[in-house]
Amino acid sequence: MSTPLTQADREQLERRLRARHDALTAHIQAQLAGRTRAEHAREVLLQDGDDAPQRSADREIDLAMTDLETVELAALDAALQRLDDGHYGTCAECGTDIPLARLQAEPQAALCVGCQGARERGRPHAASL
Repeated sequence: MSTPLTQADREQLERRLRARHDALTAHIQAQLAGRTRAEHAREVLLQDGDDAPQRSADREIDLAMTDLETVELAALDAALQRLDDGHYGTCAECGTDIPLARLQAEPQAALCVGCQGARERGRPHAASL
């Protein structure tokens, strides 16, 4: 059983969450240059010209990375909201404390290791039954 986070732990993790959030937001804004994802994709496609086959893989990777970063940004927003609501560090499924080591590795984690593993296997975690 893990122990609840201390105030110092919360503050340190919040700084990391906010720093990553700010860095990711800046990167996405720079990459999209104020355009929507669809506008960005169209611009990249129009730049292909005669070397479209060679740039196809680059374009797909660029769009996939933007998608992954957008998902990560949403997870960071959710973690910051849990901090504000006082639910940060508590598993969203079973209600147990998420170990500090897990939060240090993945500050935006919303689930304990057991529930995350069960979700990835497509089954409910025993602690939540």
